[in-house]
Amino acid sequence: MKLSAALLLLFTLLFGATPVPASACEPHVVDTVDLVDNGPAGNRITVVLIGDGYTPAELPRFRAQAAATWRAISSVEPFRSYARFFDVRRVDMVSPHSGIGHGSPLGMHFGCGGTPRLLCADDDAVEHWIGPAAGPRYVIALADSTDYGGAGGRGVTTLSAGAADAARIIEHEMGHTVGGLGDEYDSAPGGDADYPNLSDQGADAMVSAHVKWWRWLGAADPSGGVVGAYRSANGLYRPTRDSIMRTLGGVYNLPCREAIIESLYRKLRLLDGADPAPQAGPVRAGGVLRVRPLLLPGGGRRLSVSWSVNGRPAPWRALREGGLALDTGALGLHRHARVVVRAVVTDESSWVRDEAFRGTRMRGQAAWPVGRF
Repeated sequence: MKLSAALLLLFTLLFGATPVPASACEPHVVDTVDLVDNGPAGNRITVVLIGDGYTPAELPRFRAQAAATWRAISSVEPFRSYARFFDVRRVDMVSPHSGIGHGSPLGMHFGCGGTPRLLCADDDAVEHWIGPAAGPRYVIALADSTDYGGAGGRGVTTLSAGAADAARIIEHEMGHTVGGLGDEYDSAPGGDADYPNLSDQGADAMVSAHVKWWRWLGAADPSGGVVGAYRSANGLYRPTRDSIMRTLGGVYNLPCREAIIESLYRKLRLLDGADPAPQAGPVRAGGVLRVRPLLLPGGGRRLSVSWSVNGRPAPWRALREGGLALDTGALGLHRHARVVVRAVVTDESSWVRDEAFRGTRMRGQAAWPVGRF
């Protein structure tokens, strides 16, 4: 209910201050900001950052912590190389009081499942405040807390944004969320090997059954040493002596990198599209054909683009724009000639050794009937 001007004046005279409307003390979204826009939401993964326990005066801190969170994620491989697969959105929501607990809007609290540092959020409340998704997305809820904690996996990923190790915590938690990875440390629960980076079998058994990270055994790993089957105190085997899933501040080992990359490609198509649209009908010779792939760092050097004309390699003189386009006028077609031009784009990342997966999910193609008519 709105107070009349007379009542406002009386309140000010009696108490020396203007009352704050009740609505100003209720949680609400102040703004939604796109921090990173790499393309259409339908073929990008949107990372949504929202805070819990930030008053209006504390929103600048949340904004800085949100930027730091994405900076941490995108600085570690393979997220760094695949950063263009993501859009990043920040949701500025204010809380009626500072800090989590006491019925904070997102219901964030420590101690989930009896683990003091495990930080949970009310997934339904988070979904309410961020709204429906336009495409695949991951949601990260930042708690206004300096205590150590976070959680990853299915649902909302959480982070104690003011913790001293916040950057390293979120790098680890996104391994759970994106790659479906398990914890590799000794105190992790044993008996559950249903993760791509954990096994209840040794190296010989993995090779024999062609399971888990058998393709990587013996490979030099960026974490140091080689990929093998290292037994943890809980009885499960892990791929390397150390990794980011075992020690904060480390790096993802090769089997973990492959799991993360494959997860991305299960959600996205390698090609955003092609020009002109292949289904638009025959293309008159003389025009330029283009493919629009999701690019990787360095101008897409990890991408191979193969052009063919009626199944034979297209002449190099027809290629344009670093191989992403082909000038049909340079094909030398005779009058009334008709051919099929095909472009095949493949992500050749050496961090994936499952060639069957590469062939089905890390490849995109487009074909056009071209002629002189």
